[in-house]
Amino acid sequence: MPTKSSEKKISASKPNALQKPVRPSAELAAVIGANPLPRAEVVSKIWQYIRTHGLQNPENRREILADAKLRKVFGADKVTMFEMNKHLSRHLN
Repeated sequence: MPTKSSEKKISASKPNALQKPVRPSAELAAVIGANPLPRAEVVSKIWQYIRTHGLQNPENRREILADAKLRKVFGADKVTMFEMNKHLSRHLN
């Protein structure tokens, strides 16, 4: 019978859903690159892109104003930061 400490070691070595690498779609790959990444890293790279290109609405920082590349990912001219993950999930396999 496994002990509790051995059960923790087994579960600690299995990647959870945020750590499992996912492959981005062609539209998303144009923004973050084509290599498989964990979901958390995908979100970090999207935020890096948004900040680098100044795509947050200065009046309402929760809104993201999509450029041509992000418009293909989001399917809209602007989205809130809370809607962003819903749109990203469509582009991850």
